[in-house]
Amino acid sequence: MEKRVLVIGDSCTDVYVYGSCTRLCPDAPVPVFIPEFRKENKGMAGNVYENLLSLHIGAELLTNEGSVEKTRYVEQNTNHMIVRVDSGEEKIKRIENLQAVDFDKYDAIAISDYDKGFLSHEDIEFISTQHSLVFMDTKKILGAWAQNVSFIKINEIEYERTRYTLVNKIWADQSLIITRGSEGCSYRGEIFPVSKVEIKDLSGAGDTFLAAMVAKYLETINIRTSLRFANKCATVVVQQKGVNTINDV
Repeated sequence: MEKRVLVIGDSCTDVYVYGSCTRLCPDAPVPVFIPEFRKENKGMAGNVYENLLSLHIGAELLTNEGSVEKTRYVEQNTNHMIVRVDSGEEKIKRIENLQAVDFDKYDAIAISDYDKGFLSHEDIEFISTQHSLVFMDTKKILGAWAQNVSFIKINEIEYERTRYTLVNKIWADQSLIITRGSEGCSYRGEIFPVSKVEIKDLSGAGDTFLAAMVAKYLETINIRTSLRFANKCATVVVQQKGVNTINDV
């Protein structure tokens, strides 16, 4: 039977505008960008959702309405990003009617919290008490509100921001997964390395990691096997230009 996952979190549209830069602007010290083509796809929680679908998981998405966009202007020959323009974040409203969600019909819950206002501490605490298997990737400083989450994925920079709040927190030691870029990830003091590859774009890699970890855990009920698989999937997507799901490559 196909596994079912509910993804909850802030979403955006990731837009890549590829073009060329061959000269500087005569009236300001900036490059002149000539757009040539555009690519867009679901981002943030939407990217987690799309990756789960790519991995043949019956995913559903509970996210914000509105047109939040992250638009990256990229010189296509060098793959250098000229600028990123974000819009619409101020329109994200907090989730409503969370108590009406039937959490029991899902095999797992995946929280993708970019801390843009869709989910509060109280919302996440509530979600984590409604299901026995909750995965979370969050930009928030961790606190007691997260102690019922089964597995918490944060990157190394986010960990440095929050680690002083986690001293002597047994729940954090048991649930925390730290992604460490080219060094892979760590869990309960164990390092899970990754192969060395040429990185073209890190955008969306954390979303792929979260989705792959959830998918493999539902198959194996083994977090270490799941982390190795998540590392492998994230390594694949960072070798591609733009934001991609695992089955796009």
